[in-house]
Amino acid sequence: MSSLVCRFAPSPNGDLHLGHALSGLMNFDLARAAGGQFLLRIDDIDQARCRAELEAAIYQDLAWLGVSWDGAVRRQSEHLDDYRAALARLDAQGLVYPSFESRAEIAALARAAPAAQPRDPDGAPLYPGAARALSRAERARRVAAGEPHALRLDMAVALARVGTDLTWTETGSGPDGETGTVAAAPARWGDVVLGRKEAPASYHLAVVIDDARQGVTHVVRGRDLFWSTGVHRLLQALLDLPAPVYHHHRLVLGPDGRKLSKSTQATALRSLRHEGVTAAEIRRMVGLE
Repeated sequence: MSSLVCRFAPSPNGDLHLGHALSGLMNFDLARAAGGQFLLRIDDIDQARCRAELEAAIYQDLAWLGVSWDGAVRRQSEHLDDYRAALARLDAQGLVYPSFESRAEIAALARAAPAAQPRDPDGAPLYPGAARALSRAERARRVAAGEPHALRLDMAVALARVGTDLTWTETGSGPDGETGTVAAAPARWGDVVLGRKEAPASYHLAVVIDDARQGVTHVVRGRDLFWSTGVHRLLQALLDLPAPVYHHHRLVLGPDGRKLSKSTQATALRSLRHEGVTAAEIRRMVGLE
């Protein structure tokens, strides 16, 4: 058997749609063609939004598409200690700090900032870094008092630790055709959130831990996550984790030209299945003949 390992990691917070079908089928096809493994992971770390019936629907949709997986399903909610341990390791290195502003307060700070304020690749203003200036004693006092907070990566300190020459191997392409050896640019994201009370690990932290734990060798996912790979490479370097090969594929777009949303019922796999659409037709609809 080939050593290639792919994975598909949907979240049970809405119905799978055509975009998920493209990603899941590409991973499945690659693994089976190479004689490797295809793993299924359930991204259910945010228990406030994830529901058991939607997880069951994921299994039904994949079975309908003819997708089977190897081994047991990894459910993130069953591995919270892995993420806590990674956060503790980063904290011990002085790489993590708590920020106490709510999302609404951060949005207000961004609105009050100059129009030239740096923005991340998704267009959101970078965190202004007010909490970074707090003393360690003040941070500890506020955390001990039970103030809600997010744990952020101190990007400047992290980059000083590992350097700025991080790269990854890309076999797909980025928004502007980037492929081959791609220079990571994690600083574009500023001091990213690594954990919150309601979600013990952010997507960025959980995905690198999960991929390493499962031995994933090839990450095949949508192009909207292309620049997030810079943050993932940084975390892999800080935590001494292996770097998979990455392949970012085209997105399935809606009639408005935007990426599909889980709220778009017209493209939900469950809806299409109930309308009598076949799995072979789904392959054609997403451009996989």
